[in-house]
Amino acid sequence: MAFWIDTHCHLDAGNFSADVAAVRARAASENVALCVIPAVEVTAFEAVRTLAHRFGDAYALGIHPMYVQWALHDALARLDQALTAHTDDPRLVAVGEIGLDYFVPELTEDPLRERQEHFFREQLKLAGRHGLPVILHVRRSVDQVLKGLREIGVPGGIAHAFNGSRQQADMFLDMGFRLGFGGAVTYERATRLRALAAELPADAIVMETDAPDIPPHWLYATAEQRAAGHGQGRNEPGELPRIGAEVAQLRGVPPAAWAATTTGNALAALPGLQRLVRGP
Repeated sequence: MAFWIDTHCHLDAGNFSADVAAVRARAASENVALCVIPAVEVTAFEAVRTLAHRFGDAYALGIHPMYVQWALHDALARLDQALTAHTDDPRLVAVGEIGLDYFVPELTEDPLRERQEHFFREQLKLAGRHGLPVILHVRRSVDQVLKGLREIGVPGGIAHAFNGSRQQADMFLDMGFRLGFGGAVTYERATRLRALAAELPADAIVMETDAPDIPPHWLYATAEQRAAGHGQGRNEPGELPRIGAEVAQLRGVPPAAWAATTTGNALAALPGLQRLVRGP
């Protein structure tokens, strides 16, 4: 039977601290066989590794662009040390979450813009040195991330939460990357993203939740609903099959077939996953 891989899930987030085992059990009951847990800062390295081993999942080590402002002077050296220390850990599958973020206003101006760009380039170099693919954060920064990849080659990976143009998508694909699609694609108003999900080559897409972030439309509460006392639903890896089913419907294929396809794509994007699961 086909299964799902959640290629981007922050199980170490504080939102899950009280019931992470139940969250992961619900995902397993929904046929989510594997989650990839990316770190966002040095202090999270051991937590994501521990969770991956606890639940039989995978993890990535990196420093998120929104966290570089708090990174200590030795953060990159500590990342290099961690990648070296765990080089034989079969559950370490990527460097991530790394990239650039030009959505947050203060990150678009120096010194933070320059700092996040420095961290991005240095982490690309580390990925190349350690022979690992990367999990990329590309919020309003697709062209700049592509420029970095052209200058500093890495062994492929995933452009997480992709929301660029078809031309930009093709550029990533030409470099051997896959594109992560999650809850954002479930909103009918996301017309360009839904068109991409429908028309991209079948081997271009991997599925993700970014849980607890980017909730699908059925978990989202509007400002009016929140004012009336309705809480925002928490995104979980167990939502992945329903998100995937929406993409399958856009493409006109059965959900089980789409699960098999995207699982194969995830195994190709992050080859280390092949050590942990059998292909669909």
